[in-house]
Amino acid sequence: MSSIEQRLAGEVFTRRLQFETRRHFLQQSAAGLGAAWLASQAGAASASPSAGGLGTIAAKAKRVIFLHMIGAPSQLELFDHKPALHEVDGKDCPAEYLEGNRFAFIQGTPKMLGPRYPFQQYGESGAWVSDRLPHFSKVVDKVCFVKSMQTDQFNHGPAQLMVQCGQSRVGYPSIGSWVTWGLGSESEDLPGFIVLLSGGRQPRVGKALWSSGFLPSVYQGVQCRSKGDPVLNVSNPTGVSRDERRLALDTLDRLNQMNYEAFGDPETLTRMKQYELAFRMQTSVPDAMDISQETKETHEEYGTEPGQESFANNCLLARRLAERGVRYIQLFDWGWDSHGTNEGESLGKGLSKKCMQTDRPMTALLNDLERRGMLEDTLVVWSGEFGRTSMAENRGGQATRFHGRDHNPNAFTLWMAGGGVRPGMTYGATDELGYQIAESPVHLRDFHATMQHLLGIDHRKMVFPFQGLDQKLTGVKPARVVDEILV
Repeated sequence: MSSIEQRLAGEVFTRRLQFETRRHFLQQSAAGLGAAWLASQAGAASASPSAGGLGTIAAKAKRVIFLHMIGAPSQLELFDHKPALHEVDGKDCPAEYLEGNRFAFIQGTPKMLGPRYPFQQYGESGAWVSDRLPHFSKVVDKVCFVKSMQTDQFNHGPAQLMVQCGQSRVGYPSIGSWVTWGLGSESEDLPGFIVLLSGGRQPRVGKALWSSGFLPSVYQGVQCRSKGDPVLNVSNPTGVSRDERRLALDTLDRLNQMNYEAFGDPETLTRMKQYELAFRMQTSVPDAMDISQETKETHEEYGTEPGQESFANNCLLARRLAERGVRYIQLFDWGWDSHGTNEGESLGKGLSKKCMQTDRPMTALLNDLERRGMLEDTLVVWSGEFGRTSMAENRGGQATRFHGRDHNPNAFTLWMAGGGVRPGMTYGATDELGYQIAESPVHLRDFHATMQHLLGIDHRKMVFPFQGLDQKLTGVKPARVVDEILV
């Protein structure tokens, strides 16, 4: 044993005596209430989903690729065709659309805003898609559109948290953390939950969107990059060989094991697992993230540029990661906030640019997964955090310089494909002006329950004890599985 280990062993022994003294006091005091408290802490620390929501539902999906368009794309310019909105373009907004509603920026009486782009029906399903997505329009028969989505939040940060964590406050686990906690990973050399960013900046609330919250920290999403080192510090420092790193980790593992035996903190085990995974990732991650290995035809299909940060590169990486057993792959693409305050954030140049960046690669992803026989057990989701209003934004009561729409939590569209979802289907509908849900509302809680169901998880039963509640992704309010959209 080295001198460092000997010194740590002495410190551990001393602290263990102190710990045992406190344990003895708690066990004997207050007629055993101390012992009950200790038992509750141990139970919470070792809580496992195996006692709850797994094994009772046949899973249709083995993995998830979630494409979150940060900023909230306008459904009225992409998927929700509303001819009647053309007829009221430029007219005062009806009073019933304003009364009792809160807005991020609208003040006074705004003008209605007709769709900016022409729509057409495609495929055997006759799905409506605007001319901004010419590639995607060719694969609509693979997709299920849900046009009646609703959320509780109308500001970006809380709304993004609602989509990814089921709660509008930080500190709760993301969907990817819940899923990997429940199902684990099929890969021994890669994290079960990987996050990829594009668009030039992080989402507004940052890493809270892939946090493990109160779940063990090993289930937090691992952010990878499509430019530079895929994971920060994945390479050994200059002058340190892989064998030397292995020896250092083995020593650290023995020290952590001694600490765990003394105090029983489950986070120590988490730390040990993370160090070991990090070592294996030094080989596995660079290989998985190296899209230069792909064929010229594949790069042309996705529109990828190796070595660059882009949504296209991330879509191809998502397929490569899915092939290697990663359970949950989360893509965030920033830049969809079409307020109209400047040309880059407008329904004109701004939205068109984002569509050009995403149309081709997301279409290629669906086709590629299908060719490889993976689409049937891979759930692909495309969504923003809320929708856009049928009226134009008018900050301070004045119309914005460029065409833009305010935030609308009352109605938005998402689409899903593969993984047990019924293809070539449109579910739900908005009113004739695309502002409120007119048919088959689906709250985000219902969407989360449906996602978990497709993965073989009962959302009512997979719980984690925290702050006196059996916490769930779907929260405490009622949620339902949307059976109508399932195969």
